[in-house]
Amino acid sequence: MEFATLGQTSIKVSKICVGAMSFGQPGTMHDWTLDYPASEKVIRHALGLGINFFDTANGYSNGTSEEYLGRAFKENHIPRDQVVISSKVYFNEGRLSKEAIHREIDGTLKRLGTDYLDLYIIHRFDYETPIEETMSALNDLVVAGKVRAIGASAMYGYQFQNMQQVAKGHGWAQFQAMENHYNLLYREDERELIPICQQMGVSLMPYSPLAAGHLSHLAWQVNTLRSQTDRVAMGKYDRTEQEDKRIVARVNDLAQKYDVSMAQIALAWQWAKGVVAPIVGSTKTRHLDDAVAALKVHLTPADVDYLEELYQPHPIVGAIDHNPAAGTILIDEKK
Repeated sequence: MEFATLGQTSIKVSKICVGAMSFGQPGTMHDWTLDYPASEKVIRHALGLGINFFDTANGYSNGTSEEYLGRAFKENHIPRDQVVISSKVYFNEGRLSKEAIHREIDGTLKRLGTDYLDLYIIHRFDYETPIEETMSALNDLVVAGKVRAIGASAMYGYQFQNMQQVAKGHGWAQFQAMENHYNLLYREDERELIPICQQMGVSLMPYSPLAAGHLSHLAWQVNTLRSQTDRVAMGKYDRTEQEDKRIVARVNDLAQKYDVSMAQIALAWQWAKGVVAPIVGSTKTRHLDDAVAALKVHLTPADVDYLEELYQPHPIVGAIDHNPAAGTILIDEKK
């Protein structure tokens, strides 16, 4: 396993992060998530491969994702300082208000069975809560020792910039990681958000690095429960299917050239772009074996250009637009 430093911290993370949205009681969020025995098997396998970085959220499968992750660490006798645990807050009552953040961190820690998080990420930008209130509350958690570092997820570049500047101006903890939507089929964040993160020394840990599996096989649809029922993934990718199929074909070309899987090419591209740790959602142990093998694949600049050449601008998927009339927003990202 290879490791990297998270942002400007001393936290060392494996260059593969396990996305725990795949874990949790089936039917509470998605039909295709793994029950505890199946989740524990994947988590144990990841630990055996040297992966130490795990990302979950308070809203994944009604909190059972956090519960499964914490239980697996306990049952496998994993010392707390041997794993890096990330969780998120936003899809809850009160969004990113001070009250909500202080309430939700305690619930997350209880479900995970730990006294602290290594990384606490705001799941989206909250239009209803003043930035100062959110950043102050997050800083409170760092000062209290409940959180080692903070991060952000899908949002617009100006929003991230504004939040960082507020924190900096007050001497509060600043974001050290960005969990955004980024892959060969969706590169809109290259325009603003990613350059801002790079300028600030913020680590990229993108979700959906394989575009819900579309970058791991030539067929756009495959016969799996997730492929057939994941309506959020369909909404993210199916509208640009015809344009994106050409990029998928190029991933396949390079996979054949290097005699590796398509998933390995897609992940190797992430590291070639400066990503610290793509989040890999896995429902089978072999998915993690494939991801680890990708660390040995090194793309040339010509390879990167070949993969990127056919990309066309896409509608924004991930960041939330402000629409007060919409009420509660229940969208979420897919690994």
